[in-house]
Amino acid sequence: MHLLLVIVAACAANSTQAQDKQLSPAEQRIVNWIDANVDGLEALIETQVNINSGTNNPAGVNKVGDVLEKELQALGFETTRFVLPESMRRGNHLFARRGVHSASQKKRLLLIGHLDTVFEPDDPFNRFERQGDWASGPGISDMKDGNAILIYALKALASVGALDDAQITVSYTGDEESTGEPLSESRKPLIEAGKWADISLGFESGIVDEHGEWATVSRRSSSGWCLQVTGRQAHSSGIFSEQAGAGAIFETARILNQFYEQVKGEQYLTFNAGTIMGGTDVQADCETPRGVVYGKTNVIPNRAVVRGGLRTISNEQRDRAREAMRKVVAESLPHTSASIEFYEGYPAMAPTAGNKALKNLLSDVNQALGGNAMLSLDPSRRGAADISFVAPHSDALAGLGGYGEGEHSPKERLDLRSLPIATKRAALLIYRLTR
Repeated sequence: MHLLLVIVAACAANSTQAQDKQLSPAEQRIVNWIDANVDGLEALIETQVNINSGTNNPAGVNKVGDVLEKELQALGFETTRFVLPESMRRGNHLFARRGVHSASQKKRLLLIGHLDTVFEPDDPFNRFERQGDWASGPGISDMKDGNAILIYALKALASVGALDDAQITVSYTGDEESTGEPLSESRKPLIEAGKWADISLGFESGIVDEHGEWATVSRRSSSGWCLQVTGRQAHSSGIFSEQAGAGAIFETARILNQFYEQVKGEQYLTFNAGTIMGGTDVQADCETPRGVVYGKTNVIPNRAVVRGGLRTISNEQRDRAREAMRKVVAESLPHTSASIEFYEGYPAMAPTAGNKALKNLLSDVNQALGGNAMLSLDPSRRGAADISFVAPHSDALAGLGGYGEGEHSPKERLDLRSLPIATKRAALLIYRLTR
């Protein structure tokens, strides 16, 4: 039996008793509305999945935005499309706001999704297909289910009048899978919304395993680095001599090995060398993932370029790692020199006390719905996401989507039984945060 089926069965067995004890009458009406409207939720997911919205297909990204914009406008949200510069070749961001100018003292919430997927128009994995309790399709779990769960949680709240005095901003970015550059421009609307909000909630997929259901209170940063190395070109018979030195590739190997031996070790710190190109004619740079390399085994190589990534749990850990890497690079082998550059990316979503308090509230909701206490996910189990840009400015919690598997692959699929559970959790969490 699949793990989620066990959880669903347990919830069903416990739900009546738990709800009678812990759900208010309004919350029970929210739960009932969601149970009665699951078909509409599934249909909204299917509609999105059948529109290709690969990051490099701006027209498709905007079509998904059109679908969700109509849903938000019907709920009384004022919508805005942020059009990125044409040079970025990215789709629009969709933002929707309700009550943002209200004098209410209630919590201000930012709800986060994204419109794009990793699957471009020529990918053969291109349609929604249902197989019993599961459905597959491009982006179904990352994150077109979460986009729909967000909408249906708001619809459930509207059904009991709970949106009337709420202060909520919804953000659907059009380039989460491959952000437009520079980040200072492509993420400016999102960061401004994060500074406005008291609480930010991310609707990417949830995680469940043999230990239970997990809430995401932290995510690691994701940034880049580029190492460029030069050496003295000469006949290979003289390598390591006083006249010829070690060559660019041996110096590159020394640096990478010392990164491994001296820099790694802190919990949650990882770095990866993604591409390496070296020889006597290296047509490569720090901006692109491909290049052309030429060299001979009897010639000492004069140049090498390495592009890599760096992930950390905090800005402080990032800065320590960068400094340690710079020190390694500065210790050159004979007749070689090297330089390293670092590039900004996604900041860290640190595991703050405020984030943990949100997890506890979500856990209370889950137990009120008949489930078990939720756990805090190890940040090494997730990559970076848009919520990381707002986490420095507001309390944040992620992983409010449904349960799926195989994201970013042609095996991506979603357990449809998780949709009511995830939607109820999201709706009741928002309800309790805005009371």
